[in-house]
Amino acid sequence: MSLQATREMGVRARDNVSTDGILRPDIPSLNALAVRSLTTLFDEKEQLFSERATFDVSGYRRSRATRRHTIVALLGLHRLAESGGAQPFDIEAMQNSVFRDRSWVKTAGHLGLLTWFTAVCLPDRLETIFEEFDFERVLASYEDARQARTAGLAWFLAGIAHAKLARPESLPDLTDVAADTYRLLEENQGQGGIFGHAASVRFPRETLNSRFGTFADQIFPVYALSMFARAFQIEEPLESALACANSICALQGQLGQWWFLYDKCTTRVVSRYPVLSVHQDGTAPCGLLAVEEVTGRSFHKAIAKGLSWIAGANEWRNDPRNDLRDNAHGFIWDSIGPAGRMAKYLEAGLGFLMPSRETAVDRLRIQYDARPDHFGWLLYAFGKFGLPTA
Repeated sequence: MSLQATREMGVRARDNVSTDGILRPDIPSLNALAVRSLTTLFDEKEQLFSERATFDVSGYRRSRATRRHTIVALLGLHRLAESGGAQPFDIEAMQNSVFRDRSWVKTAGHLGLLTWFTAVCLPDRLETIFEEFDFERVLASYEDARQARTAGLAWFLAGIAHAKLARPESLPDLTDVAADTYRLLEENQGQGGIFGHAASVRFPRETLNSRFGTFADQIFPVYALSMFARAFQIEEPLESALACANSICALQGQLGQWWFLYDKCTTRVVSRYPVLSVHQDGTAPCGLLAVEEVTGRSFHKAIAKGLSWIAGANEWRNDPRNDLRDNAHGFIWDSIGPAGRMAKYLEAGLGFLMPSRETAVDRLRIQYDARPDHFGWLLYAFGKFGLPTA
């Protein structure tokens, strides 16, 4: 038996099928694979993580290093470190390096992510962030905030909430800017709980943005609204968070897929693919566990179905390559989606016309890419469960 087959059997042996028929991957082993993936993506010269690695017959190629993706990875590694899990990185040195250069902050979403990272990993330095950036003017200063882009607003609100939780007494009063951000997010939400991508409706493209939203436009508001409610001790945002969480769970695919694009006017899926691994094992668990923690409403079954998709219970379940966890190369692969650009456009168009149609497996392919933010969100969701004991 080959080394690759032995390793794959090791992962599968630790997986289990529960009484409800859902394949549940072993979480500590999933965390370990995420750390291995980050090790391969680490740029030692820059002391940052590369934006992406792409694998083909000649091996893998890494793109340039990026601070934004590194910050997400560090959030996850911090959560893992809190559990006592050993890892091959000098996290403190990397945190200091990322914090020193804040020139990459160009949007309200970037500022929210930086604030979130600082509050969680370097809370003693939050005052520096609030001295450098005028939070009261953010919603008017940055283009993504002026256009009310949902994911950016959600990151900004999440950053404020984490800052409030980390330093409730020593920071400026954030109530007004948090409330204004919350109201902008609410205006982007449809009656059925689904969020559009942005608010502006002046031009046809922007009208589409106001109606349709990606999965990221759903799950980051769920997380942000849950943290906002927790930090400011108010219940109203939880109604919006639960409405969205319940809708995306109702629309989840039979195989656990978190679909790509949603319509807030009809509360339905309009484009299914690509299905991204980062949502299946990272952002979806992050958002759903956050709202679960503050409301007591369980989303464990939906989370487990999403993880089972990663572990092989997916569209390629009858193919030996179905498991997106590749232990031989040390990655969890990026996605399953249309095979080629034209197939992608065709899939999107047919999705609008016939949203309930099934996509033929031979029109789909695994995208052999890997990104550090994927593994950061995974560890942020599950890092508290640590690494395998052996």
